[in-house]
Amino acid sequence: MNAHLALLQAYPFERLRQLFSTVTPNPGLRPISLGIGEPRHATPALIKQAYCEAIMGTGLAGYPATAGEPALREAITHWLHRRYQLAVNPSTQILPVNGSREALFAFAQTVLVPSATGSKPLVVCPNPFYQIYEGAALLGGAEPYFVASNPKRNFAQDWASVPAEVWARTQLLFVCSPGNPAGAVMPLSEWKLLFELSDRFGFVIASDECYSEIYFRDEAPLGGLEAAQQLGRGDFKNLVAFTSLSKRSNVPGMRSGFCAGDATLIKQFLLFRTYHGSAMSPVVQSASIAAWNDEAHVLENRAQYRQKFAQITPLLADVLDVALPDAGFYLWAGVEGSDEAFARELYAAYNVTVLPGSYLAREAHGLNPGAGRIRMALVAQADECLEAAQRIVAFVKARQSA
Repeated sequence: MNAHLALLQAYPFERLRQLFSTVTPNPGLRPISLGIGEPRHATPALIKQAYCEAIMGTGLAGYPATAGEPALREAITHWLHRRYQLAVNPSTQILPVNGSREALFAFAQTVLVPSATGSKPLVVCPNPFYQIYEGAALLGGAEPYFVASNPKRNFAQDWASVPAEVWARTQLLFVCSPGNPAGAVMPLSEWKLLFELSDRFGFVIASDECYSEIYFRDEAPLGGLEAAQQLGRGDFKNLVAFTSLSKRSNVPGMRSGFCAGDATLIKQFLLFRTYHGSAMSPVVQSASIAAWNDEAHVLENRAQYRQKFAQITPLLADVLDVALPDAGFYLWAGVEGSDEAFARELYAAYNVTVLPGSYLAREAHGLNPGAGRIRMALVAQADECLEAAQRIVAFVKARQSA
């Protein structure tokens, strides 16, 4: 077996299962989970219709091309132009993928190479972070380096704190904006710094942007390719952005997204994927075209999240250290004492599941930035999320008075 498998830590939801394994939740209350970031709004009818029409046609009659159908790449190109005012070549700068999670992992295996000096190459990651970054680094033979984050800036990454000797060993940088779990959006000044560092040290930037369409400010989050273009980097050198339909269009089970950017990197990633056997189903491609070509359902989806967060955030802010994020569908809240104990006791007393923040981070630079925090995914319908929030308020007040 690949010896690197032994380096992997248990996934957060497996750790949560173990934490709850000896707990009997309150049987008088229906279970409500805010633990997993799985979109639960209704899938738009136009996507389901396109899917059904494709499966009733000839959609399953042949092997799909790894590069995807031209019609899908064109639909993605038009979306990038509408959303970011980008001019991207659909033949050389876009590649459909089976969701951003699969693609982020596979991209690392494409990019990482053994160091000529014998030391392991580095993959720089945010912290807190999406665990795929760490797993992709370890299984690619690299060592993850976790960047310090600033709690006073919504856990934005302190890129300037990374020493030059770390950047010199770095082959890949994972960026997540809007961030998971805290929801911070990177400004242009941070992108400028990262591009300058990439030019100096030669590392590749993988920009995870799967939460880009769920936001609470008037201005949409800045994307990596958009930042590059604004800074005169229209060739997107050493930059590939990844996004998905899962959150935008409420189709997590469809596993559909794309990556776009540096044509040289996309070409090599296509070669890897050709051997990897990761072509998107023609049926999923047809449904994806319908999704990327429509914005009405995205506006409706965003409005539902805005309404939920506007109602629930102030309620929870009365008892927890929590504020409205820039974007995404998580609340990242500070709690008193151990985050594991909080999650376990809440589950036992009120049958509400939240994810301990320490499971979404690693101890680095002397601390685990997720310790003492919880992540709540407000993905269910508004009434269910509101009931969960009311139970959390009751739990915290009872805990404080005990």
